[in-house]
Amino acid sequence: MKTQKLFAPAKIGSIELKNHIVMAPMTRCRAIGNIPNDLMKEYYEQRSGAGLIITEGTSPSPNGLGYARIPGIFSKQQVEGWKKITSAVHKKGGKIAIQLMHTGRISHILNMPEGSHILAPSAIKAAGQMYTDTKQLQDHPVPQEMTIKDIIRTKAEYIAAAKNAIEAGFDGVELHGANGYLLEQFLSPVSNIRKDTYGGSIENRCRFVLEVAMEVSETIGKDKTGIRLSPYGVASDMPHYPEIDATYHYLSEHLNKIGIAYIHLVDHSAMGAPAVPIEIKKAIRGNFKNTIIHCGGFDLAKAEVDLESGLADLIAFGRPFINNPDLVERLKNNWALAKELKIDLFYGADAKGYTDYPAYKTEVGSLL
Repeated sequence: MKTQKLFAPAKIGSIELKNHIVMAPMTRCRAIGNIPNDLMKEYYEQRSGAGLIITEGTSPSPNGLGYARIPGIFSKQQVEGWKKITSAVHKKGGKIAIQLMHTGRISHILNMPEGSHILAPSAIKAAGQMYTDTKQLQDHPVPQEMTIKDIIRTKAEYIAAAKNAIEAGFDGVELHGANGYLLEQFLSPVSNIRKDTYGGSIENRCRFVLEVAMEVSETIGKDKTGIRLSPYGVASDMPHYPEIDATYHYLSEHLNKIGIAYIHLVDHSAMGAPAVPIEIKKAIRGNFKNTIIHCGGFDLAKAEVDLESGLADLIAFGRPFINNPDLVERLKNNWALAKELKIDLFYGADAKGYTDYPAYKTEVGSLL
């Protein structure tokens, strides 16, 4: 049977999974006041057929809340909100990891609590605009260049957030090192022009990412720690640079030395971004001995190809999980996927386009 591997049990670090399917992290902006709520609980519970759910980007700090209505995990209220969500997913037999996303310079102060600061490796403004609830689209501001004290404090925030995640019942933690957010801002010589030990050479530009990965994994366990990477991605004003290949070669080698559970490699070419060259995927596979998750434009056939080749160990699906809450069951039974995808409601504040997509059996039943 060609599709047997995708639906067979799997393991990632110390986490036992009921299948090889991962629900990719997707920002949905439903956390009113930056606190996880019952609507979010329903959303994740509906999708707990995935072997592993990786949550939407969740900030480890008030300084990382760059978008409107994204959740955090640095306060007691936030931890309590997430507890309801992890409990609901576990009751359905699913596993769930939190994605820690510090937005860095991809922020606007109108989206952030009083007293917070927009920080980045260098004071370089990102091109583009940020949506705010009060004034709609606004230009990205010039961020503050992080001092060494800021760097130390931010690492401590990641560690505290990871501890909070385990307290909240999460099975693991994914560091968001992709899509132009703070960790990737350190990696790129376009957004990082520092002259100290955190800038300049490839080794220096990778230092902050590797330190965060090491310190988080030492705190909660290497078997519960992963990272998402997007080499050749251009999201959030991340232009290409000559040392991309060498940067990710070095980074994957050293992530392997740290021994974290997984690398989550995202290729956004299905949405019009440049493809991640196969050479990079093979280099990361060769350098990194633990689990590799591939994400980006997969269907059933493509997923099986990557799994069978050994290029990936797990496959993440993103957008198909939005309008197919029962995606795993649909794929397994060869049921049709939902056609309607309400893109204009991706980042709304309510249930519309979020928890109101029906499961296949409900959908078919309504047509009878």
